[in-house]
Amino acid sequence: MRSTRWLGVLVLCTVTALPGTARASQGTSTQNAAHVADQRTLDAAIQQHAASVDQDREMVRRFLQRDDVRKVAGKAGIDIARADAAVAAMSPADVARVAAQARQAETDLAGGASTVTISTTTIIIGLLVLILLIVALR
Repeated sequence: MRSTRWLGVLVLCTVTALPGTARASQGTSTQNAAHVADQRTLDAAIQQHAASVDQDREMVRRFLQRDDVRKVAGKAGIDIARADAAVAAMSPADVARVAAQARQAETDLAGGASTVTISTTTIIIGLLVLILLIVALR
């Protein structure tokens, strides 16, 4: 009687478990297939990221070469050459953050203002100090 009961429990567990296992494995293989990328896609993503970082570095360097930025840096006693060299040592995340601020400052400067206002001057000095601090703290 006991062996019959155990056999029934074993058969019931096996029958219950098998269909769930089959469905779970089908779902897993479908999910894995959807997340697999070929080598060309990975290479393209890496190249796009590298190009984006290069564009951000170039944006910051262009911003540092502006005459009005050089004048503000000179008045604040900040060495532009040192700031420019620091851009090369910055991490991609730091470069992206500084580039976004440089773009905003450049937009403000190009917005028709013929002189540098206090707020733009503050932004420029802040960016220069941020660049130097990021490199100094690493």
